[in-house]
Amino acid sequence: MQENKIENESPTPAEGKEETIEVVVADASHEKYVDTILKTIEEAAKVRGTGIAKRTHEYLTTKMREAKAVIALQGETFAGFSYIETWGNKQYVTTSGLIVHPDFRGRGLAKRIKDMTFSLARTRWPHAKIFSLTSGAAVMAMNTQLGYQPVTFADLTDDEAFWRGCEGCVNVDVLHRTGRKYCICTAMLYDPEEHLPAKIPQEVIDRIRKIDSPES
Repeated sequence: MQENKIENESPTPAEGKEETIEVVVADASHEKYVDTILKTIEEAAKVRGTGIAKRTHEYLTTKMREAKAVIALQGETFAGFSYIETWGNKQYVTTSGLIVHPDFRGRGLAKRIKDMTFSLARTRWPHAKIFSLTSGAAVMAMNTQLGYQPVTFADLTDDEAFWRGCEGCVNVDVLHRTGRKYCICTAMLYDPEEHLPAKIPQEVIDRIRKIDSPES
């Protein structure tokens, strides 16, 4: 499974936490949260009993440094996370690893993170196809609102590096048995001609240009 959202809209928000939750494009200063992010993803997978592709500390750190991740914080407290990746010579993009910490569920935070991650992907690669693999109904609903459509796995990237990411999922045997035609997850694809749902700050755009510059 490449993307999942672990948030239940019914729990009551954590008490005694009135500070605003900020959703921002991550950078190197946020690397201190990587272990917490990985632990939150692992525990959520156990609770759900479904697969979530495993990622390493180095992998998430690199995403932050490359301006390919979004993090939600309440002050210095971790609240949520997601990241993006490109495939097939940047013709395809995925928004993945969407997670909300249990203390911050029920606040619509997953939607805010999803919107920012989606906008970041659209800003950096406006002509790329954005796709999602998920078994979560909430993620499917958010994808639909953003303009994604259900598709077959054949409509997704054939980049082997992407599909290797599924090897850490508990359901990968299903993917193998079906010859990668389908799995537990639903495939959804976005037509790149939609409007951006959230604005990426100019300082982030400047940082991205510096990162993408051939001289960097």
